[in-house]
Amino acid sequence: MIESLKIIDSFVLYGVLGDLSVRKLIPAWYYLERDSMLSDSLQILGVGRKEISDSELKNTLKKSLETYVPSEYLDQKIVSTLIDRFSYCSCDLQNPNSYQKLKLKVQDWNMPMAHYLAISPRLFESVCDGLSGAGLVTKECRIVVEKPIGYDLESSQEINEKLIKHFDESQIYRIDHYLGKETVQNLITLRFANSLFSSQWNSKGVEYVEITSAESVGIEDRWGYFDGMGQLRDMVQSHLLQLLCLIAMEPPNRLDDQSIRSEKVKVLEALKSLDEESIASSFVSGQYTDGEVDGVYKPGYVNEEGARPDSKTETFVSIKTEIQNWRWSGVPFYLRTGKRMETKTTQIVIHFKSDGHYIFNENKESLNGNTLIISLHPTESISLQVFTKPHGVDKHSIIRSDPMSLDFIKTQQLLNIPSGYQSLLMDILNGNQSLFLCREEVELAWKWCDETLDAFKNSNQELFYYKAGSNGPRESEALITNNGYQWYEE
Repeated sequence: MIESLKIIDSFVLYGVLGDLSVRKLIPAWYYLERDSMLSDSLQILGVGRKEISDSELKNTLKKSLETYVPSEYLDQKIVSTLIDRFSYCSCDLQNPNSYQKLKLKVQDWNMPMAHYLAISPRLFESVCDGLSGAGLVTKECRIVVEKPIGYDLESSQEINEKLIKHFDESQIYRIDHYLGKETVQNLITLRFANSLFSSQWNSKGVEYVEITSAESVGIEDRWGYFDGMGQLRDMVQSHLLQLLCLIAMEPPNRLDDQSIRSEKVKVLEALKSLDEESIASSFVSGQYTDGEVDGVYKPGYVNEEGARPDSKTETFVSIKTEIQNWRWSGVPFYLRTGKRMETKTTQIVIHFKSDGHYIFNENKESLNGNTLIISLHPTESISLQVFTKPHGVDKHSIIRSDPMSLDFIKTQQLLNIPSGYQSLLMDILNGNQSLFLCREEVELAWKWCDETLDAFKNSNQELFYYKAGSNGPRESEALITNNGYQWYEE
């Protein structure tokens, strides 16, 4: 661990003109500025290939904020304060000589620095070598890398080796922006601060668990990138497995980065691998065809611009898996994610077991257990479905299901919850790694995904198809209904 962690107020953003920076990072900096979370001394250097001036950069940043921050939240005084923190350096990141130019730009800045690589992973090694060669790597500086951290286990290990050549593990911040979302962070509090849930959070109390991340958008202009990845590598390996870890992990000894990450690693170690025999009953992959989303025609995956017509890359997967430990033995976990689905939805659904003694009808028919819905999108909320009696003198033995809901924006009177990046940026500045991935997490997740994909390729299962604007292939419904369950839909 780094001793006496310093709060950083010198930040270098590589890829400042890229899509991630323009759509996500710059707006996140704005909200932090608006909420007075940034120190007066914070300076941000934007790095890109294009030859532009500081004033041209600031115009770009202003356009970004006007585009991606809702007008009701946009304050021009705050915009001006934020963009005055930025300066620009044009660099060819593959040219070692460029880093001397970068060094001159920051020679009078406070040390240590944070280096945020919002760039292609193929450039990580060049940047790390260049920073080291220019003397910009110190024991207290921080390096931040975005996913994808590799394409498979082998490439992930290669990237991690390149990082640790110059940086200690305690200096490396591997981002999964899902972990910055308020509702995700609340999972730890929900589980371990409420005995109502903590006492039932095991195979004795839980029937099954769903984790869904559905997107209504398609590939857009990312076809070349996505076709080399597929939905399992793009979404399951990072986002969905991280949500699974937070749902399933044991209570950490302390609320620090080492303790939390250690418990997540144990979940991944206990995650059951899929083999060729289990693929038929535990794995469905699909690809979207022509259809409609909200009444608007959308082309199928192989009809998107720049597509390869014979591509068999999956845009949808649903998976049944298990965690082989004492807490979760026998509890199925269902993961589902896809592009061009009916709606954009990210949610975790915990289905609790029923009591087994039914007094509310003459036939003693089964009564479902309670359901806990943890929503990350379109709202950030937690809702517990409970059974009550409807009003009426003739309804003594009738029951209905109603939600006990907690909407974070409404109950805490928040202005909004725009993304998870604000929290992650602050943690980088403050040196808190608890919401970032350690190397072992990344590589265990890749190992599990590699084994799953290998099993699928060696099986006889076909790629299924679903219309754009639907909830995925019908085989995904069968995956869960064959076990007596069903996907939760609003």
